[in-house]
Amino acid sequence: MRNAGPPQGAQAPLGGSDLHAVNERGGTVPAPRTRVQRRPVHGVLLLDKPLGLSSNDALQKAKWLLRAEKAGHTGTLDPLATGVLPLCFGAATKFSQIHLDANKTYEAVVRFGVKTSTGDAEGEVVGEWPVTHTSADLAVVLQRFTGAIRQVPPMHSALKKDGRALYEYARAGIEVEREARNVEIFELKVLDASVSGSESAMNIRVSCSKGTYIRTLGEDIGEALGCGAHLTALRRVATGPFEAGQCVTLAALEAMSESEREACLLPVDSLLVDHTPVMLDAENTSRFLSGLRRRGSWPDQPRVAVYGALPGALLGTAQIVSGELIPGRLLSPPEVEQILKSSPQALCAA
Repeated sequence: MRNAGPPQGAQAPLGGSDLHAVNERGGTVPAPRTRVQRRPVHGVLLLDKPLGLSSNDALQKAKWLLRAEKAGHTGTLDPLATGVLPLCFGAATKFSQIHLDANKTYEAVVRFGVKTSTGDAEGEVVGEWPVTHTSADLAVVLQRFTGAIRQVPPMHSALKKDGRALYEYARAGIEVEREARNVEIFELKVLDASVSGSESAMNIRVSCSKGTYIRTLGEDIGEALGCGAHLTALRRVATGPFEAGQCVTLAALEAMSESEREACLLPVDSLLVDHTPVMLDAENTSRFLSGLRRRGSWPDQPRVAVYGALPGALLGTAQIVSGELIPGRLLSPPEVEQILKSSPQALCAA
């Protein structure tokens, strides 16, 4: 039976009906909520996160549509940002931390002459200045923000200070000290720019290391130009090996049957493309899954994806030191069995 899913745009955690019944006095009372029968689902869903939805809300909606028991994401996108958001289900959640270190690519629109409290269009205007720089001035300044740079994280971020997210302090009107962090901008390309008039802005493409805040980058560029700046749009177009063209939207998922949604899942080891594969025979498979180190003639490798005797039987990650295969994150035997029993997984056309 087709799973129609929740109403479009629902924000609350999804898991039942919000229908109401009429009581004896003519009022309404909530109808009993229909519980979703959860099931083990393993894989990676490349979601094109929509504008205005938090990463967690997008995750919960996708989890509801797939009826998955366990899910997580690989790093958040702001509600005002769109684009590539890999969602991990089941066994894939064990490797989501690995993807947090992946390089990212963004496209953003930077508005010059106006500074806001949040560094984007959501905040209040805190300063306005005339825009006097030329295209040549802009090119010189952008060179200063290419390569290794230092950034002070924004107050409106999920970074923790004494156990609380910075945005919680910001909402309370409290400014806390933040240390500058080292990040790297691999490429900063201007796709389009207008450096004159009241709507002076530029559209940029930024390839960067983990931990880079594009809002802060836009603000810092505006500061260097002497006119202030903020972001009016932000889209993540790539993260690690995953690109926006591979992603599926929530609207498309809602229109699919459950089997079609499952076909959108990439295999768990799509998170391990930079790991060296090592194959084990049946005897060593069971020993490795129990956490025992194995010896072989393998060269040293810091990142290894370990497979069992059966094709596609991912067992977990490891490292090899002096010919010794040292277990890292391991799948459980039931997870291995469930993945092998699942139908072949293929990338869904968005």
